[in-house]
Amino acid sequence: MSEMIKGNAVVGQSGGPTAVINQSLVGVIEAVADCPAIGKLLGARNGVRGIIEERFVDLGGLEKNLLDRVAATPAAALGSTRDKPDEDYCRRIFKVFEKNDVRYFFYIGGNDSADTSRIINELARQAGYELRVFHIPKTIDNDLRVTDHCPGYGSAARFVASAVMGDDRDNASLMGIKVDVIMGRHAGWLTAAGMLARQDPTDGPHLIYVPEAPVDKNKFVEDVAEVYGRLGRCVIAVSEGIEDSTGVAWAERLATRSERDSHGNVQLSGSGALGDYLAEIVRTEVSAKLGGKKLRVRADTFGYLQRSFAGYASRVDQKEARLAGRTAVKFARRGYADGSVAFRRKAGRYGITCFRAELHEMARETKPLPPEFIAPSGNNIAEGFRDYAAPLVGELPKLGKL
Repeated sequence: MSEMIKGNAVVGQSGGPTAVINQSLVGVIEAVADCPAIGKLLGARNGVRGIIEERFVDLGGLEKNLLDRVAATPAAALGSTRDKPDEDYCRRIFKVFEKNDVRYFFYIGGNDSADTSRIINELARQAGYELRVFHIPKTIDNDLRVTDHCPGYGSAARFVASAVMGDDRDNASLMGIKVDVIMGRHAGWLTAAGMLARQDPTDGPHLIYVPEAPVDKNKFVEDVAEVYGRLGRCVIAVSEGIEDSTGVAWAERLATRSERDSHGNVQLSGSGALGDYLAEIVRTEVSAKLGGKKLRVRADTFGYLQRSFAGYASRVDQKEARLAGRTAVKFARRGYADGSVAFRRKAGRYGITCFRAELHEMARETKPLPPEFIAPSGNNIAEGFRDYAAPLVGELPKLGKL
């Protein structure tokens, strides 16, 4: 550790917004206000893009009432970015920091944001420029390494569980087969949260498919036919990134002319292609397996609704996201030069402690859903996952049945 240095600070937001990302932003603003070594706190519009274009907003002196409203507002108050800076891009950031006497950089984002922070930190060291760089985790995918869970996940998981719960009751009213496609390119954490919708053994989702448990078409058809034959209906939760037995994402095989995102990945969340494809398999192949029975089949892609809904964020998630922002500044005050905020779960009754992880530990790679949370059948989530996720999601509606 080293002593605090005097200078200005920049805070930015990156990647897909969440329902609580602004809690972390406000946590930084509140903590910096109590830090005499930091002069101005500049908010970068649209993350790193706003830094290189020097589009800053002064975040000092804002009223508490406004900050509380911003904290409770979903999506990125400063605007976000999908830019994935390379070293040349980061050098441009570094030059802007030098120009504006920026000595502290707080970046709220996922693993790419952690990697950006790492590169900027290394360049500053090479140049002998004193800079404190802190990454504040954020992702509904819950796939950052080292940390027990990520701010943003609890709220998105709460939305998914509640949506699937309502969808199951809809399906029970007009019985048929329903496919819900949920975010998760490489990790099934969010789709797994659908299991929290179950309040008795007949509740959906009856089948849950995640990227960590590959499934081929024949197995999918058999699974759906079995559930329908037993219950007369079937609700299916599917990660957008599910893979076949060869390790190729189903969506990739459908993506002959699909849109790609800024990282070159096939666009999954903005497309209903996977849901439509699975629904067609049900209409034809599952129907044939059931003796040609005509099936009522529907599919929905939850898409971006999972990220920035208003008024339904998890209380635990809101509290912990704010804590993450404050803790990043706390680490700076303690004299740490860099790092990422991570959570460690306490034993017994739910609670967390924060610790400083190295930037490279959070960068690039993702954390998959562990095998112990996946049912041996590969088409469901183990009951033990409930103990992990329920405290993050909070209380869900208690439904009544006749």
